[in-house]
Amino acid sequence: MGTKGKAIVGIRINDLIKLLNSALADEWQAYYQYWIGAKVIKGPMKEAAIAELLQHAADELRHAEMVSGRIIQLGGTPVLTPVEWAKVSNCGYDAPKDPFIKKVLQQNIKGEQCAIEVYNQIVKLTKDKDLVTFNMAVQIMTDEVEHEEDLQALLEDFETMKRSFK
Repeated sequence: MGTKGKAIVGIRINDLIKLLNSALADEWQAYYQYWIGAKVIKGPMKEAAIAELLQHAADELRHAEMVSGRIIQLGGTPVLTPVEWAKVSNCGYDAPKDPFIKKVLQQNIKGEQCAIEVYNQIVKLTKDKDLVTFNMAVQIMTDEVEHEEDLQALLEDFETMKRSFK
């Protein structure tokens, strides 16, 4: 990162890099959770869920690119291995051991809710101190809020469909 770019960051850069690496680990795990969930999901409405999960996986991969790019701009090194992801992650990873659509959607809603909290923390920390990271975090948080809404809507549709067959 350029000298002026570092000089305008009003918080400890090493602390920010650590926080961003945790968010990066979350993004990689979320990507895989969505991707593998789309491969193994079972039950009614699975085609709609697969399409949504794959779109969210692509978004999480894009977020990982954004966060890793910012870490590098700040002079840091992104987490390098999946083993590190598990160690520094905020949100963890829920393997879709029960591939039924309701369970997969619930797991991913939980992950999105955690991501919203993580990016809200980054937004609060960087506001008026690091506008580059702040703007990136706002953009990602906006996506995560939309993901939560999408998944909750799918879950509501599933529950409505299930009730209609009773």
